[in-house]
Amino acid sequence: MPHQPDNPAPTRAAALVASVLTADGLLHLYWTTGATWPAADDRSLSDAVLGTDVPFTPPILLPLVALLLTAAVFVLACSRRPRPVLFRVGTLAVAAGLSLRALAGIYWLFAKETGTAFYLLNLLLYTPLCAVLSVAALRVARWKDAARA
Repeated sequence: MPHQPDNPAPTRAAALVASVLTADGLLHLYWTTGATWPAADDRSLSDAVLGTDVPFTPPILLPLVALLLTAAVFVLACSRRPRPVLFRVGTLAVAAGLSLRALAGIYWLFAKETGTAFYLLNLLLYTPLCAVLSVAALRVARWKDAARA
C-alpha cells in the first residue's frame, strides 16, 4: 500500500523542493556536455547564472549535480516514514543552504550592477525561489518533530 502521510502538506513541500533541486541538477548535468542553452555561449551563461565568469566544465559542475540530487533525495526521504535522523539533518542542511543563497541574493541586489541578466534573474527567480524552498525544506524537517510529539 502506498505511503499515506498524516499531513500531506509536508509531503507536498518535499515534492516541491525535490522537484526544483532535481531540475536544477539535471540542467547542470546538461551543461556538463558543453551545451550553453539558454545562453549563447559559456561566458553569457556564467554571467547569467553566477554573475561572474566561471567555467562550466564537468569538474566544476559534476560535484554540484551530485550535491543537488543528493539534497533532493534527502528531502524526499525526510517526508516519509520512518524518518531516520540522517535525513532530517540533511534536510535541515538543505534549508540552511537555501537560506544562505537567499540572503546572498539579497546582498547581490545591492552589490551587483543592475540591468544585467544575473541581476534580473536573481531579483525575479533565484532569490525568491530559494527563500520559498528554504521555508518548505524547513517545514519538511520540522514535520518530524511534530509527528513524534
